[in-house]
Amino acid sequence: MLRAKPFVPPQWASALVPPRSGRCKFAALPTPVMPWACPELAELGVRWSIKRDDFSGVELSGNKARKLEFLMAEALAANADCVVTIGGLQSNHCRATAAAARLVGLETHLVLLVSDRKVDEEVGLAGNLLASRLMGAKLHLVAGSDYLRAGGDLKAMDRLNAAKADELRSQGRRPYVVPVGGSGGAFALDGQPVGTWGYLNAVQELLEQLRPRPAADADADADADAADGVQEPDYIVVAAGSGGTAAGLALGCRLSPLSAQLHAVNVQHKPDPYYDLVDEEAALLGFPRELGAARELLTIHDGGGLGYGVASREELEMIARVGAASGVVLDHVYTGKALYHFVQHARAHPEAFRGKRVLFWHTGGLPGLQTKSDELVGMVPPAARFVPHLG
Repeated sequence: MLRAKPFVPPQWASALVPPRSGRCKFAALPTPVMPWACPELAELGVRWSIKRDDFSGVELSGNKARKLEFLMAEALAANADCVVTIGGLQSNHCRATAAAARLVGLETHLVLLVSDRKVDEEVGLAGNLLASRLMGAKLHLVAGSDYLRAGGDLKAMDRLNAAKADELRSQGRRPYVVPVGGSGGAFALDGQPVGTWGYLNAVQELLEQLRPRPAADADADADADAADGVQEPDYIVVAAGSGGTAAGLALGCRLSPLSAQLHAVNVQHKPDPYYDLVDEEAALLGFPRELGAARELLTIHDGGGLGYGVASREELEMIARVGAASGVVLDHVYTGKALYHFVQHARAHPEAFRGKRVLFWHTGGLPGLQTKSDELVGMVPPAARFVPHLG
């Protein structure tokens, strides 16, 4: 089984509280950064690039792999015998946690939020559930009405998560609690959001790709890790599900030499709780207050729309259009909403984005898109019968 290794923070992050438990290096890093033939905002001359964190490994774990490297290291340091986390029925985070926990030898308990009418039903093997269950995760279903009674917000998920952990402790288990989305951490050892370090460190990775070392000083394979024809972006765009990815990128963009402005799109609730989360994590990590509050570090756009995991026809049409034009498939829960709502903002403020370089940080989510196959049928090129000529 994998074990934690020491982690040295980037020099520009030396003022922050480091993750003392180290890091379990199971993600496939660095992920590629490359030009992107995204058809959106062509009328503004936007030059797109993309950071492919959907290639991060750990069973298609997307952005979660970076956070879980630090979270699993803390779980091992806490002498846990299992991991408990929470999410929606098709949670990318829960599937990723199941994979990461097994890589370090821990059992996984997944608390999955479902509608009241489905809480006593068999949930099946569609989308993310297939991978989670094949990796031995134990599923615990919680009804939507229980979520509402717990507060119906980001904190409500953590309350339900904590209740399951208490139940496991009453059975003599030693659970490590991973908060919803891997944002922050269980605060088990250091009282700090260790998961956020995944995206603080990702900023350093991007810098090294955009500013490769001179050939004389570089490693033999450095060219393979460098960006291929990508210049430093004016803007970075990312989805915000639980907020930890956006928090790490926001702090990293302010502390590091990277000068890009960060735009995040919340995919549930409203922007205010996400700004609050960034401020909270910044304080816990010792981020200098004089460098700015959350609203000075990033811009968050409201992409909650029809609700978590519910995509509009316009969003699905854009996913199909972008896939056909660029060879990159977005999902309907996170990345599709992030791109759609950022594009709407850019079109409403054209002069701010005309001719700019925009890097889209692809955080994964492809397996869950399977659940939207019926709605997407009319949006993809039709199949045609092939008649072979065998003369």
